[in-house]
Amino acid sequence: MSRYLQDEFAPVAEELTALDLTVSGRLPAHLDGRYLRIGPNPAQDPAALAAAGYHWFLGEGMVHGVRLEDGHARWYRNRWVRPDAGDFAPNTNVVQHAGRTMALVEAGAPPYELDDELDTVGRCGFAGDLRAGYTAHPHEDPATGELHAVSYSWTRGNRVDYSVLDAAGSLRHQLEIEVHGSPMMHDCALTEHHLVVYDLPVTFDIDMVAGKAPRPLRLPTRLALNRVVGRNPVSDKVVEAMTRGRGVPTQLPYSWDDDYPARIGLLPRDATDGSAVRWFDVDPCYVFHTLNAFEVPGTDEVVVDVVRHDRMFATRFDGPDEGPASLVRFTLDLASGRASEHRFDEHPQEFPRHDERLTGRRHRFGYSVGFDDGRLGDTVLKHDTVAGTTQERRLGAGRLAGEMTFVPSSPDAAEDDGVLMGYVHDLARGLSDLVLLDAGTLEDVATVHLPGRVPAGFHGSWAPAL
Repeated sequence: MSRYLQDEFAPVAEELTALDLTVSGRLPAHLDGRYLRIGPNPAQDPAALAAAGYHWFLGEGMVHGVRLEDGHARWYRNRWVRPDAGDFAPNTNVVQHAGRTMALVEAGAPPYELDDELDTVGRCGFAGDLRAGYTAHPHEDPATGELHAVSYSWTRGNRVDYSVLDAAGSLRHQLEIEVHGSPMMHDCALTEHHLVVYDLPVTFDIDMVAGKAPRPLRLPTRLALNRVVGRNPVSDKVVEAMTRGRGVPTQLPYSWDDDYPARIGLLPRDATDGSAVRWFDVDPCYVFHTLNAFEVPGTDEVVVDVVRHDRMFATRFDGPDEGPASLVRFTLDLASGRASEHRFDEHPQEFPRHDERLTGRRHRFGYSVGFDDGRLGDTVLKHDTVAGTTQERRLGAGRLAGEMTFVPSSPDAAEDDGVLMGYVHDLARGLSDLVLLDAGTLEDVATVHLPGRVPAGFHGSWAPAL
């Protein structure tokens, strides 16, 4: 059985609604909104999925939410995302923008809107305006309220799409950026004047896809894909013909490519042509997640803080399990055209977050989750990028921490004046909690006890009440 179908990853079978949840400690009274997080929760039989070569990234999405108000935990709900027939159920991120709650996934699938109680409304209205579906990781500019994203799909060939949604949720700007081939582009980054693009060596695997076709069609499929990937977009009719009858895939069609160059691009946010991107070569690596990025005042440097993997999907093809990842700072020097790299910290880690009031601006603090031997651990990390130090909080043996989201105490509070909140799974009890830590000290603030288990998942956000 795949490790991604058992223990902390095992899917839950029921949708629950629980009211007036028990709380240990004291919830800050100013918290008025929903903590939301999403992750894969396949509805099919786990044994059948394992036999088909299940990949963690491809389970149907389920959203888990807790409503906080006036110092109380009003409810907990978990709901599958229910897409239209033929669509993939988004499973990677859930954000609130322009008054709408959106479940997101990348690689060409459309985002879906959820209502306040997490039931599926339908496709987001702007989805039809986006050429490559959407991304799992848009970034909101705190000054403008605009949502910036880089979206990719193998059907777009060697082009990815930069899009900007305005504060009302309308598509304001969109242009193509040409890359080497057809990379998996999970995240991007934003500064005040630039979009940061990752063109890295995890790419669409033609042989993997062609090998899944019926035997008489394998060679024609491989030839057709070779004419498309890394060159020109393919029409929707061709995509439909090639994928008809396959349903939701069980294997991720992306893998490590030793021959693919690794580089980071800077595109002026006001560019009208994707050719304005400037590329900086880096050592081979893969980046799922950005901590933050910013421009260094008085210099020609742009700083990009990321969690760096040495490689990805090179030997393991059921999930991201190719060795430990570390927090790294890339400095891109526009004057010399060179990139330098500095490793902040040796803790194996993932899921970096920061104070999103500082997106695209200089930050001091970042937060991430420690991993133990390639698995989720009980450690929450706080990084001081100015002092170069890392503070570690252990939650206790068997208490597995998920991504922790920062919520400030007030709109003008200091950078680490607030709480971190995220789901923690207690292996011994078989239940999960919503845990709130003081962002300054990492000490306990409050724990909301949930009626069920939240499987290990991906990303989420604090959605303030509107």
